[in-house]
Amino acid sequence: GEVAVSWRPSAEFAGNLYKGQGILPASPQNVWECIKPVAGGLRTKWDQNVKDFEVIEAISDTVSICRTTTPSACMRIISPREFVDVVVMKQYEDGMMLSAATNVEHPLCPPQPNFVRGFNYPCGCFCIPVPG
Repeated sequence: GEVAVSWRPSAEFAGNLYKGQGILPASPQNVWECIKPVAGGLRTKWDQNVKDFEVIEAISDTVSICRTTTPSACMRIISPREFVDVVVMKQYEDGMMLSAATNVEHPLCPPQPNFVRGFNYPCGCFCIPVPG
């Protein structure tokens, strides 16, 4: 399938907002298994920008505090990063699945040595079933 990427300037920070979307020839559940933000999930297997993902605190069955780390890049010119976010995951009756996250500070996850603490603005992923 094709992927379309669009962008627009942010009204909240000096940068752009990006959106990627596409239709994949797979069941929504299989797609969701590849993209959902869970410890031990498939995301670290295929996404070279995600080195590790861990749950710091499970607040409920749908809300958690998570730490994501990224590897260094550009021959180590860019240091490894860590991001701490509050993440909500939800599945709707129509089959749509989503994860939404935003930056948070948490006492159980102070900045770690050898990582630069990154900051995520509100972001998320949707997996929407389409007929056929």
